[in-house]
Amino acid sequence: MSMRYPAGFIRPGYDPLKNPDAPTIGTATGGDESAAVAFTAPSDTGGSAVSAYYAVSNPGGITASGATSPVSVAGLTNGTPYTFTVWALNTYGPGPYSAASGSVTPAAARGLFGGGETASSSQGQNVIQYVTIATTGNAIDFGDLTEQGDILGACASSTRGVFAGGVYLGTRSNVIQYVTIATTGNAIDFGDLTLARSGLASCNSSTRGVFSGGDNGSSRVNVMDYVTIASIGNATDFGDLLVGNVLLAACSSPIRGIFAGGLTSGGVNVIQYITIASTGNATDFGDLIDADYVMAGCSSSTRGLFAGGVSTNVIQYITIASTGNATDFGDLTTQRWALASCSSSARGVFGGGTTGSLTNTIDYVVISSLGNATDFGDLIDATRDIVACSNSNGGLA
Repeated sequence: MSMRYPAGFIRPGYDPLKNPDAPTIGTATGGDESAAVAFTAPSDTGGSAVSAYYAVSNPGGITASGATSPVSVAGLTNGTPYTFTVWALNTYGPGPYSAASGSVTPAAARGLFGGGETASSSQGQNVIQYVTIATTGNAIDFGDLTEQGDILGACASSTRGVFAGGVYLGTRSNVIQYVTIATTGNAIDFGDLTLARSGLASCNSSTRGVFSGGDNGSSRVNVMDYVTIASIGNATDFGDLLVGNVLLAACSSPIRGIFAGGLTSGGVNVIQYITIASTGNATDFGDLIDADYVMAGCSSSTRGLFAGGVSTNVIQYITIASTGNATDFGDLTTQRWALASCSSSARGVFGGGTTGSLTNTIDYVVISSLGNATDFGDLIDATRDIVACSNSNGGLA
């Protein structure tokens, strides 16, 4: 692609000796018809401060600007591979282009639901199914987990969905497995957790997945471990939850992972958080409206939602960047627990669960707008203790 600056950037006062240096390119992360292009600002900004950074796609020359990293580029074509270059602008004109990023392929926001217990598979199933989050409708078969099971943890990058732990035929598992979200097919072995357990919760950034809590068969644990989602291998110790906890819910922004509720000696209303990029113990965030467990959690990049539980159909929310207590958001279409949730940057989707009888209900909310959930469609089967992840969740923005 010919690198040309848009008209109007070379103007009176242009002085190449006072222009900024090139930014250092980072990682481009694909979204739905979009990509977020990360970079490091140049140490030499020239004769004045940088006023904006511009990311340019190849192919297409689609350009977007921003004041800081990352720059979000919209208007891309799903399924098309893109690379990106970035340049900086100051008062004296444009600086040179950075090197090109690695290739990234935007894809529609897709949510995966995996495992769980059905009426015909009381010890767990190996089914993975998917929905297109922006489009209501019933779930579609995706492929199979490596083993049948329920009460797993699940997280994702923009390309991979990762499932971990769970109960397989009555035995706690340490297996981590993954799928490529844009391509239907069976899961592949990834590595092992540091501790075999079920009822764990998971969150992620664009690069790292964190698995927290669970039950190892004899006790509730406070273990947190993590993987680099792009690199197959065993999990590494991250730190500890505040106390041993099982059946908690989780969500994330690109910076923070949030864990809420669960069972310790009883149901708890505690919300706690970690900084995903930095190993260490969890910190108190605030409280849920009520103590509850077996909820579902999802998020945009700024707002986290927790829904359902053993005693309520309430959806509640937090602002992820600001510690504090949860606030009422609205209600699910049906009261249920042991459900799962995934999200795009705009929608939260809640699937499955039970109130004594299993349900195949899927419903959704617009995360930025308080209100009750709306019917989305149905899972393939009525399922409880299911897990979910997506390629466009709040940790990836």
